[in-house]
Amino acid sequence: MSTIEHTAGAIDTRAAYLLTDSRQLSIPDQSIFFAIKGPHHDGHLFLPELYQKGVQEFVVEIGSFNESMQNLTSNWTNARIWVVPSSIKALQKTVIVHRNNSALPVVGIVGSNGKTIVKEWLAQLIAPGERVVASPKSYNSQIGVPLSVWNIKKEHTIGIFEAGISQAHEMEHLQQIIQPTIGIFTNIGSAHDDGFRSRKQKITEKLRLFTKVKKLIYRKDYTEIDEEISLILRPVNPFLKTISWGISSGADVIVSYTFKRNTTVVHLSGNLGTHHFETIFRDEASLENLVHCIVFLLDFGLPATVVQQRITSLRPVSMRLELKEGINHCYIIDDAYNNDILGLSMALNFLGQQEQRKLKTVILSDVLQTGQPPIELYGIISRLLKEKNIDRLIGIGPEITSQSESFDVPKQDFYASTDSFLKDFPYASLQDSLVLIKGARPFSFEKIVHRLQQKVHGTVLEINLDALTHNLNYYKARVGQTTKIMAMVKAFAYGSGSSEVASLLQYHRVDYLGVAYTDEGVALRQSGINLPVMVMNATTPTFDLLWQYKLEPEIYSRRILTDWIDYVIRRNEPSQAPAVHLKLDTGMHRLGFTENDYEWLIEQLQLNPAVKVSTIFSHLVGADEGEHNDFSKLQYDRFVQGAGQIETAIGYPVTKHILNSAGIVRFPEYKLDMVRLGIGLYGVEATGRDQVALQTVGTLKTIVSQIKYLSAGETVGYSRKGQITHDSAIATLAIGYADGYDRGLGNGVGKISVNGKLCPTIGNVCMDMTMIDVTGAEVEEGDEVIVFGNEMPISDLAKNIGTIPYEILTGIGERVKRVFFKE
Repeated sequence: MSTIEHTAGAIDTRAAYLLTDSRQLSIPDQSIFFAIKGPHHDGHLFLPELYQKGVQEFVVEIGSFNESMQNLTSNWTNARIWVVPSSIKALQKTVIVHRNNSALPVVGIVGSNGKTIVKEWLAQLIAPGERVVASPKSYNSQIGVPLSVWNIKKEHTIGIFEAGISQAHEMEHLQQIIQPTIGIFTNIGSAHDDGFRSRKQKITEKLRLFTKVKKLIYRKDYTEIDEEISLILRPVNPFLKTISWGISSGADVIVSYTFKRNTTVVHLSGNLGTHHFETIFRDEASLENLVHCIVFLLDFGLPATVVQQRITSLRPVSMRLELKEGINHCYIIDDAYNNDILGLSMALNFLGQQEQRKLKTVILSDVLQTGQPPIELYGIISRLLKEKNIDRLIGIGPEITSQSESFDVPKQDFYASTDSFLKDFPYASLQDSLVLIKGARPFSFEKIVHRLQQKVHGTVLEINLDALTHNLNYYKARVGQTTKIMAMVKAFAYGSGSSEVASLLQYHRVDYLGVAYTDEGVALRQSGINLPVMVMNATTPTFDLLWQYKLEPEIYSRRILTDWIDYVIRRNEPSQAPAVHLKLDTGMHRLGFTENDYEWLIEQLQLNPAVKVSTIFSHLVGADEGEHNDFSKLQYDRFVQGAGQIETAIGYPVTKHILNSAGIVRFPEYKLDMVRLGIGLYGVEATGRDQVALQTVGTLKTIVSQIKYLSAGETVGYSRKGQITHDSAIATLAIGYADGYDRGLGNGVGKISVNGKLCPTIGNVCMDMTMIDVTGAEVEEGDEVIVFGNEMPISDLAKNIGTIPYEILTGIGERVKRVFFKE
């Protein structure tokens, strides 16, 4: 029998791991699951699955703990169930009790930008001599903060946590969880402005984190922050010590910069003394983040010489997991920046989501600065690897090598250093595997990534999986939880990468996938995708493949239905026949049964019950344009009548759908049982009305191959089309029309973002190269430039040449490598 306890307070749990996402389960018998009911997902639905996997402690919300759930859980053996008003509040209260038991100094970081960078750099800079616990990635939300703070252990000597809010009254909860003793306020900007009445209110809300800190570091140049600290924070925290820095007078620490050819010298004077530090960073944002760290370290007591030594090793922080193609048919998951237990667990969960290859390999460095005995630490890691069914472990570093006997992984290799791995590893032994590369910063695992990734030319399409998830959730919210979603992944997922996108959609439990041709469906199945798949242009010669791979054909004509019926009869396995999708032509006049076909269609379905209909659907002709509203309604009425007639005749309910991405936005009343989500998923809102609600998924980047300085009167490119009218700097880029950069974008029609400045094309676009005028831009050979993305929206690019974003996306050449990343 399960034990049930009602409480409004903290949970008295024996678990070591807090779980809020059923898909992130690692060590079941040491986990407690907080079932959260959100706008897109309901964690309560996954209690039985988690119990079967070994979880025995659950927190459920009283509003969801109905009679059905009580009956379901009543016979669970040794399960403990806490019934609470809010699972999120219970999670927070539980962690507050945990935080109260620790007296270590804690740095709390807020700001509109730079929080994660400052946290990561500070953790790296202070780690020698300290045992640091810090937020993983950008875990700064109402759920992410408690999950981070829960990781405080008795062996830690300092904590560094970031906190983010999107609306009023959120920070007071995070303050109780983090309980910072030192604060850093990075800056203030427009992020999340819509959640607050004014910029001042947003600053005030962020300052709530610092109501009990002893010390606060901030940049005085942000006058609104400076004013609100004096007006709002000091009255409630009268003993607060502030350390302000800025480039203008009046700050406690005055900062200036000297820019050299390859470095920047940061000059500090004032309350912390006079110092000079040299860094590789030149951009304003990085320098601001660095000064926050320097001020903290000097105040913390580190000598300036030590600070200089440590900042020399700083590099740009990659806070994202990148999925890219590797050698020997492998996929590489690049998470080479840092290595800790929670970060490893998150990376292993991401690895587990991927279905492209069956074999799973982990390349892992020593885990540094934990304070745990190695035998205990690597015992935990061994269990994580075993729980995630890792086939091969490659350990690099003296400590992990010394603990080789701790691991229970089928195949193991150990190397004392990164250099010895690069020199001695038998690369041919790494075949057809998903390879997670997870290393602490000192091990320079980026060298391993470079060696194992498939060599690419300078043009890359980056796919933001977080943005794709955001867009999916936006459309889920538009249609509601009771309406199914078919995600279209045809045409290489609109150029984004079919199997990789499909893996993410499968992870987020969409109901159906849609492809154009049978071969596309087969490729998904071979990549481990098991969602139902509709094939829109199934042909008779591909029926064997449809049957073999359990792909469901669209049936749109008398001929294709007759052929399918004959095939099903010939196979004589009616229970194994894939379901079909009936396409009705309500006005597109492309494919589909017309009203004149319905009587014949119904007769055939009644005579052949082995042909099971999964869905009936149609396609709106002009869902994205208001001038066609009357025709869209006519199509809908025709469809509802026809689909209802067929459904009644065959005697069982079928799923009905007519809306595409544009239709979801403009005709929510037509959503029926399912919608088909296409271009909107990839960040383009076809009607243009709600574009601001979507996030950019694809960013096409290339590099500057060469820069030439030309005089007026000279020409650039084929046919001398590029006329130089004034002394100019001309950059040649490693992209051409063979990569998908349309030839029509030449001669100034197209613009490329070069370090924030839009630079026009000059001359004709070539097959493999494009020239742009970079006069006045800050650019060097080898710099990365953006062809489309946030800086140059793909809709603008398409408009410039009189086409649509679909054509731009699907036209990106296969030699352009796709890199998938998750923050």
